[in-house]
Amino acid sequence: MINSVTSKQLLSTLYRVCTELNRSLDYRTNIASVMQILHDECHLYGGLLAIRDRERNIMLVESVHAPDSPFSAQSSAINYKNGEGIIGSMLEHGGSVVLKNLGNDPRFADKLAIYDYAKPFIAVPLKSVSKELIGVICAQPNSPLDDDLRVINDFLEMIAKLITVNIQLAHSVSKKHDQIKSERDGLRRKVRKEHGVASLVGNTKAMREVFDQIRLVSRWDSTILIRGESGTGKELIANAIHYNSPRANQPFVKLNCAALPDNLLESELFGHEKGAFTGAVKLRKGRFEVANGGTIFLDEIGETSPAFQAKLLRVLQEKTFDRVGGTDPISVDVRIIAATNRDLENEVVQGNFREDIYYRLNVMPIFLPPLRERLDDVPALALSILDKLSGIQNRKLHIDEQALSYMMTYHWPGNVRELENTIERAAVLSSDGTIDISLVQLNSSRQFSTSISNPTPLSSPKSTPFPAKFSTPLRSANQPNNGYGGLNLEFDEEEKQRVIHALEQTGWVKAKAARLLNMTPRQIAYRIKTMNIELKQL
Repeated sequence: MINSVTSKQLLSTLYRVCTELNRSLDYRTNIASVMQILHDECHLYGGLLAIRDRERNIMLVESVHAPDSPFSAQSSAINYKNGEGIIGSMLEHGGSVVLKNLGNDPRFADKLAIYDYAKPFIAVPLKSVSKELIGVICAQPNSPLDDDLRVINDFLEMIAKLITVNIQLAHSVSKKHDQIKSERDGLRRKVRKEHGVASLVGNTKAMREVFDQIRLVSRWDSTILIRGESGTGKELIANAIHYNSPRANQPFVKLNCAALPDNLLESELFGHEKGAFTGAVKLRKGRFEVANGGTIFLDEIGETSPAFQAKLLRVLQEKTFDRVGGTDPISVDVRIIAATNRDLENEVVQGNFREDIYYRLNVMPIFLPPLRERLDDVPALALSILDKLSGIQNRKLHIDEQALSYMMTYHWPGNVRELENTIERAAVLSSDGTIDISLVQLNSSRQFSTSISNPTPLSSPKSTPFPAKFSTPLRSANQPNNGYGGLNLEFDEEEKQRVIHALEQTGWVKAKAARLLNMTPRQIAYRIKTMNIELKQL
């Protein structure tokens, strides 16, 4: 018998304590509940928990249970220095303290004014598996009998071990949480830096205008429609807009609309209820729901059917939708960025794209110029791609000036994506890490160039095709080899005469001739040098 508490009651109390400690990882709340249980079930008064501050080597009072005292709440402002009072002395010896009469012990320092000097007092250390002292638990039983005090001490030592595990687990989880949070914040900073406007490559006027637009639209929640040929970097622009916006720390969800048929696209974007169709074994959130609070990027929006566009209209207008098989509307706070390489105006006229969807998407259009319209950016892009490849392969790579100049004479129908592939292919073929002109393999087939020699760019509504008179045809793949690994570097006589004619028309001013030929000054200078054209002075 312990204060009229049976062994069965002690076992029941132990069970309740275990249950309480398993409720959460908030050990302070758990301990307060444990002290209440010990008070109610075992008549242990003045329950106190103090935790050791390892840096200062003091005991900090974390929790006190004294219903008739103002210190019933947490009293962490109170502490015991090394050797101060019974609690402070445990920093030195670390063993349990069992007193029949509290008032007879000179070590007692009454900082809380909650204890009865005439009653027994027990203090039990909290120790880790490695025997390191991490805290102390104290209480006052009613019975001063030796057998009762021994059993109570043993019982409190069991409770102390349970509390120790709970505290260590809480600290471990808290430390891991802080570590993950720190890593998350670091990754966010890294992503924002990688996808910032400053990370985008381009110094031509057209690209500077695009960058200015990104800075402007990032501050708003307006719907964005990014337009440009395939391979111009529409997804990079979408990344830059999101990660430079107030939604940067929220989800950024992407979906290629051309990759899925209509029936799957609807389920993917809007989600579905359990049992909505065969195979729908559980509720599934759609991309719009996952992106709530952030941004959704709908790539290749021009590939969707008018039937699906009608379903998309509601979420564009009202930011609400129904899951497939559902009846309750779901509202989302999401910013929409769409992209397409199609001529949507013509698609609307042809009836392939709904006019109402077009106007909903075309709030803030951004037109990306094809690479052939910003060939001056090719060297910077090439070096950026090469730097990325060097990091991935952990290999030093270099490209010479002649190779860069040669790449500036090509019209890049596949845009930046083709440039990336060309440079990666050249890097793979390079035995010493140096990319020279012989390794730059361009698709110079006349048959292939026929379809793109006079393209209609999507870079701007005002864009016009290259004039047929001054378009620069590609050389045929079966033309003679000139010693550069099968590459055709010599320009034919027709091209030479075209350049000379342009120079004559413009008074032999290279800048004017370049504009007439839809070239950059660097391109025409390269042709003049390669073709051995003698400039005349007028």
